[in-house]
Amino acid sequence: MNQYDKTCVTYFFEHQSQLFGKNILEDIEEAEEFLEDCMAVVCKNLKEVRAFFEEEGADIAEMNNEELKDAAEVFTLPDGRFLVVEG
Repeated sequence: MNQYDKTCVTYFFEHQSQLFGKNILEDIEEAEEFLEDCMAVVCKNLKEVRAFFEEEGADIAEMNNEELKDAAEVFTLPDGRFLVVEG
């Protein structure tokens, strides 16, 4: 796997319904291609997640950290990092 490590891709593949509402990706390779195509971002903490959304112009000023973590686009990885996927 190239840009995204195994943890990111596997977790996204296994939890894709969080973003799509159902499973649409058929395998790990397809999940990795999707992450690359949508230029998903790996953040080491919520501060970086917030900064990413602010740079993108998202109106998240009123969101607390729990609301931010609960956003469909934000995947909390098992190792504590966050994967932001804008589908």
